[in-house]
Amino acid sequence: MAETAIRTEGLSKRYGTTDAVADLDLEVSKGEVLGYLGPNGAGKTTTIRMLLGLIRPTAGRAEIFGLDSHRRPVEAHRHLAYVPGDETLWPGMTGAETLHLLGRVQGKVDEAYRDELITRFELDIDKKVRAYSKGNRQKVLLIAAFMGRPDLLILDEPTAGLDPLMEQVFRQCLREAKERGQTVFLSSHILSQVEALADRVAILRNGRLVETGTLAEMRHLSAVTFEATFEGPVPDLSGVPGVTSVRSEGATLHFQMAGPVEPLLKVLADSEVSRLLSREPSLEELFLALYGGGPAGPEAPDRRARRRGR
Repeated sequence: MAETAIRTEGLSKRYGTTDAVADLDLEVSKGEVLGYLGPNGAGKTTTIRMLLGLIRPTAGRAEIFGLDSHRRPVEAHRHLAYVPGDETLWPGMTGAETLHLLGRVQGKVDEAYRDELITRFELDIDKKVRAYSKGNRQKVLLIAAFMGRPDLLILDEPTAGLDPLMEQVFRQCLREAKERGQTVFLSSHILSQVEALADRVAILRNGRLVETGTLAEMRHLSAVTFEATFEGPVPDLSGVPGVTSVRSEGATLHFQMAGPVEPLLKVLADSEVSRLLSREPSLEELFLALYGGGPAGPEAPDRRARRRGR
């Protein structure tokens, strides 16, 4: 089996005059976890559907472990499991029946591991799918994906509908998959999830890959949004390293901070802070800040040279 789990060369999909994906060159090594990021409509799901051979590319090619996704989809699918972002299951079947059927489709199931996953995800497999919440239907798909221990997991918003406790279970299962040498292609809007799990991150915008790198190289995406309210004079934060997007509303400052917070804390310690809030920005907010303000904004700088340097 090829050491490269996923390879695309000039992969493109055009609908009329719109490029859903354009000239995508991407490589994911065996055993790697790649976070595939982008705002809504960036082309992430279209990419996945071409990887799975579900839609025909307009140009270029995609390979799964050296197998052409479009020409040899059956062979390629023997190496992977897929969790879609919008699940469609059979409402009249129970959870147990659904897992049995999906296991038959995959062709291999580690039954002991399946039972362990059912316990860990706290899934009542005797209920019919129509009685499941969105989160429980998502659990069925996750268990079905993990239980076959596939060489490649392709996950499109895999934790949609899960509560925080179950998301932690998912993260642990993914870490275990990585330790076993499985490859993961993770498309998600949850930046903290990707940061916790991924070896590299690839960013898609308007159908084009604009940046790829390790988490260390992408650390600038970890800007934290602050809101600080002062009793006394509002301090000047323009000289604080890492502080950007400062906006003033009376006695309240709104700003973003990337990197060490010690310089910021020194300035705030000398001010009369009455209220301080912080939160991780959504992925959408990061893209709006980094790449021009919206879908019709200017493209990010071309990072193809660095991308191909891998």
